[in-house]
Amino acid sequence: MNIKIFNDLQHTITGWPGGKPDADDTYRPERAKPYPKRVIIFSPHPDDDVISMGGTFQRLVNQGHEVHVAYQTSGNIAVGDEEVIRYISVLNSMRKKFNPENTGLLEKYESIRRYLLHEKTKDDVDTPDILFIKGRIRREEARSADRYVGLPEENVHFLDLPFYETGKIKKNPISEKDVNIVKDFIETIKPHQIYVAGDLADPHGTHKVCLDAILAAIDLMKEDDWYQDCRVWMYRGAWMEWEIDHIEMAVPLSPEELRQKRNAILRHQSQMESAPFLGDDERLFWQRSEERNRATADMYWKLGLASYEAIEAFVEYIPVQ
Repeated sequence: MNIKIFNDLQHTITGWPGGKPDADDTYRPERAKPYPKRVIIFSPHPDDDVISMGGTFQRLVNQGHEVHVAYQTSGNIAVGDEEVIRYISVLNSMRKKFNPENTGLLEKYESIRRYLLHEKTKDDVDTPDILFIKGRIRREEARSADRYVGLPEENVHFLDLPFYETGKIKKNPISEKDVNIVKDFIETIKPHQIYVAGDLADPHGTHKVCLDAILAAIDLMKEDDWYQDCRVWMYRGAWMEWEIDHIEMAVPLSPEELRQKRNAILRHQSQMESAPFLGDDERLFWQRSEERNRATADMYWKLGLASYEAIEAFVEYIPVQ
């Protein structure tokens, strides 16, 4: 029994998350063919992709797969007001330099700055203009991280699912419109692999709603011919990891790959303050992510497997027929 468990765990480990071309895949978690694969990485917020599977993301790109990232929500409520003031101040400086006659932009700048600095109270909801700016800040941070990974700009997609756009922590329930947006996007790619956030511990519930939208869309497509050659892999977010007996694919990271993952996370500058939503954990997202990945690698090592700097773990989702 011990040997069987050891072998089962060993067979979860792969440096080829998209499958190793022209290799025997009998004991590999992913099939060798087709190669290259079309891959979708769904990211509930604009940084979940690099926080949760940044090393795997990098490997998929480096190993020649056609990778697409779909950011499901704008993530706008997670941007602080000071970030908005900083960005609009830069924009106003550009206005002064290049287009000083643009009084409309000046009035908008002064209105937003006055509201954030002098009028907004802690119970106020951001105005549509401020939510737009916060959403665009996160978009550009995501684009920056994707450029660092090497993803072509045309493979970066922003779905802006409607359920999220309340301007409040509490979101709307999932709707048919949310599901259809996800379904239509998946059908445009017809992927061989889909990566989704299976982390239900997100304090605001956004991850669960995003997952529900994907699974509902998959349920509508699971009989389609293209889907028969598609696998769905679930990752977990910054808050917790899969139990080791559930892990079906483990992607090891070298110290350099872990450093690259950190650099991609750091492109999300507006998120570099502590995330206080779960208890008293004051670690930054990159710290939380690295410590979790190192802990997973340490668990594999303690069970007698090879020693790695870090491991990202995945569980396969198989829809009910």
